[in-house]
Amino acid sequence: MHSTPHTVSDVMTHTVMAIGHKATFGEIVRLMQDGKVSALPVLEGEGRVVGVVSEADLLHKEEFRDSDPDRHTQLRRLSDLAKAGAVTAEELMTSPALTIHPGATLAQAARTMAHAKVRRLPVVDGLGMLEGIVSRADLLKVFLRGDDEIAEEVRREVVAHLFPLSDTTLEVQVHDGRVTLAGRVRDTSLIPVAARLIRAVEGVVDVDFDLERITGATPAATPPPSL
Repeated sequence: MHSTPHTVSDVMTHTVMAIGHKATFGEIVRLMQDGKVSALPVLEGEGRVVGVVSEADLLHKEEFRDSDPDRHTQLRRLSDLAKAGAVTAEELMTSPALTIHPGATLAQAARTMAHAKVRRLPVVDGLGMLEGIVSRADLLKVFLRGDDEIAEEVRREVVAHLFPLSDTTLEVQVHDGRVTLAGRVRDTSLIPVAARLIRAVEGVVDVDFDLERITGATPAATPPPSL
């Protein structure tokens, strides 16, 4: 395989709204509303990311505004109560910040977001300096790849390696990101491998097979389930 997976740097937003650690509660709310964002990186010095303030961090102030938590709640939600009384980014932020490097693959970014249940990640260099931000929506941009571009990559990176032209005649069709591999092959045992590799091509939504074995024209195995 020779193609290089897209990385975070390919899809991230380079112009980022951020705040200093002394920013006030009101300033943070206004900036979020003006920028229509749900979280802001907190910077220190010349741009090193030291934390992130999210809408969830701010909402604790409203949640506990007119309540008097019992002792059990106070012990169980000590951090949330502290944020309810916070007035600056330094007091509100989640630190250390969960970040990602620009060279990370989109799959790595997606796994990080899913595991942490966050919508976006600050992108930082090796020194922790802010370079951009990547969101869930950014990660979905690969599904905007054209069908012709996907088909060419499948032919070049999967078919040419698994089913050399001297052994097979195959047709690769792509419609709305759904790949269909049709034709005759000598070794149908490679179909599950082909399915896994095709699904790994960025922009592929699903894959179907319409294949038969050259020797004896034995029908190919049924398409493998989605991985």
